[in-house]
Amino acid sequence: MLNKSTKIYVAGHQGLVGSAIWNNLISRGYYNLVGKTQKELDLTDQLAVRGFFEEEKPDAVVLAAAFVGGIMANSLYRADFIMMNMKI
Repeated sequence: MLNKSTKIYVAGHQGLVGSAIWNNLISRGYYNLVGKTQKELDLTDQLAVRGFFEEEKPDAVVLAAAFVGGIMANSLYRADFIMMNMKI
């Protein structure tokens, strides 16, 4: 069960879905939120992610991060998008 002090990591907190989740949590009184930009934490780098989790020790994780592009990019580079999102 989550309480208002639960440490929650929202991966992708600056994206469309992640920012909506972040704002919803804030509006519901959760204040111990952790967010990292792509420059701060490359979610495709397993060692960096492991280090982040060992240091931050979040109680809950929301995965809203994704490698995205426009309609043309999604059509032309399907395998690249699938691979990057599988790594995340």
